[in-house]
Amino acid sequence: MADQLNKLTSKIDPTSARFEKNMRSMAELVSAIRNEEEQIRQGGGPKAIESQHGKKRLTARERIDLLIDRNTEFFELGIYAAYEMYEEWGGAPAAGVVTGLARIHGRQFMLIVNDATVKAGAFFPMTAKKVIRAQNIAIENHIPTIYLVDSAGVFLPLQEDVFPDTDDFGRVFRNNAVMSAKGIPQITAIMGMCVAGGAYLPVMCDTILMTEGSGLFLAGPALVQAAIGAKYSAEELGGAAMHAQIAGTVDYREANDHICIERIRSLVSKLGHKPTARFDRTKTEEPAYAAEEIYGIFESDAARPYDMKEIIARIVDGSRMDEYKAEYGKTVICGYARIGGFAVGLVANQSMHVQQTDTHSGEKRVEFGRVIYTESAEKAARFIMDCNQNLIPLVFLHDVNGFMVGRDAEWSGIIKAGAKMVNAVSNSVVPKITVIIGGSFGAGHYAMCGKAYDPRFLFAWPTARYAVMSGASAAGTLVEIKIKQLERGGKKLSDQEKQELYNSTKAIYDHQADPRYGAARLWIDKIIDPVETRQALITALEAASLNPEVAEFKVGVLQT
Repeated sequence: MADQLNKLTSKIDPTSARFEKNMRSMAELVSAIRNEEEQIRQGGGPKAIESQHGKKRLTARERIDLLIDRNTEFFELGIYAAYEMYEEWGGAPAAGVVTGLARIHGRQFMLIVNDATVKAGAFFPMTAKKVIRAQNIAIENHIPTIYLVDSAGVFLPLQEDVFPDTDDFGRVFRNNAVMSAKGIPQITAIMGMCVAGGAYLPVMCDTILMTEGSGLFLAGPALVQAAIGAKYSAEELGGAAMHAQIAGTVDYREANDHICIERIRSLVSKLGHKPTARFDRTKTEEPAYAAEEIYGIFESDAARPYDMKEIIARIVDGSRMDEYKAEYGKTVICGYARIGGFAVGLVANQSMHVQQTDTHSGEKRVEFGRVIYTESAEKAARFIMDCNQNLIPLVFLHDVNGFMVGRDAEWSGIIKAGAKMVNAVSNSVVPKITVIIGGSFGAGHYAMCGKAYDPRFLFAWPTARYAVMSGASAAGTLVEIKIKQLERGGKKLSDQEKQELYNSTKAIYDHQADPRYGAARLWIDKIIDPVETRQALITALEAASLNPEVAEFKVGVLQT
């Protein structure tokens, strides 16, 4: 009986022309993303891969394939880092480092692996930021971490953007120390070059391995000769034998990559098990409806509504959700469900227009989908506080244009309600996971736990759009301002010139709102296939559950 009480029913017509059109459109977008990702995985390209093999070393991705459990997948994060950046230097695919979650002897690990096929694994500005993001995920979730080091150090032409700031190279070593102090295991294998400041990374970790032919030194032979006039070979200065036998820097000296990886797996198998979080988890149950149908349900055209509950029904266990305040503030859906057995609180934007009764006049009015109204914000704020009170992780599903504007909205206290929701999100202490499936604009992005509000993970569909406002709105506003500026200067534009100005401005904004643009700058951890949303959330929840610490929930002063 209870199963039927909270079962989400589906009303889609998979034979409709619109459904089929949406299916094709989404399939094309997903295919394009997959093809680009496959290209990024080639790193520095065939010649660079051949050069790495010529040194009797494996590539970053070959090392990962050997390290992780058979028949499991590497959950890669940040593959689009540095996308379309550093082109004057030949580009830096995936920012020259591979990061992500993997299973080793059944246990979840964060992997941070230098890709020596990309500029010898040198650190570009985005490389440092990507490593730091991976470390921060590990810190927030208490995820044991493995580093496979093969890097020439800082990319010197861009050193001013790599070296000094709080999210630059030095933060990596600071995080090594913080993670160790927190008892988060860190294992490092030096499997190539590890020079200059980068030499501190492995030595700041708990367990250090090193392969024959690798080098670990603060200064290489050429720099030593220039600095003090002494000549030494690389092996004598910082080879594996020296560090194992004389300096005592490394714990394990291994003959090659394959044996080193075997040793890592052996060490991992003996790690103790620490307490995990108190979040409720039961046996998992598949949704009642096929995930593939999401392709046909979702409407990327902002003018066309769809029912967000149809999406939720294909993500949550058994397609069941206990909807919270179902008849109030309907443009934001709140509800309790399970994903992969984990109890979660869902906060999702409803795309469909809904009819609401004005609380003051009693008049009926239509509220636009994808917009947060006063009642919706107040409901969501209360729900988020309830989830914190009851130790229930939060999942946010974005397709939001922002908060409602206009006289009626202002009179209803939209700013106060929005501030209340932002306060609740900001002070939330349970894990928060965000998925941007459509638009994520303006203050709506903030209230729905955007990147600035510390989600443990932030995923996006290929259909995501991520900006202060849509390209059309931004272009319309900026073009109007530009036209007035020109007219004040005595220049009058023709209709064609106005259209050209609008089109060029909109193109810039549309490009910057593309999820790949955000993923390149690490605003997004991973662009996911909509069909894989459920599995991505399960992986994220499993990671979050490794951290047993949940701070006391306090919200401070709330506007009432």
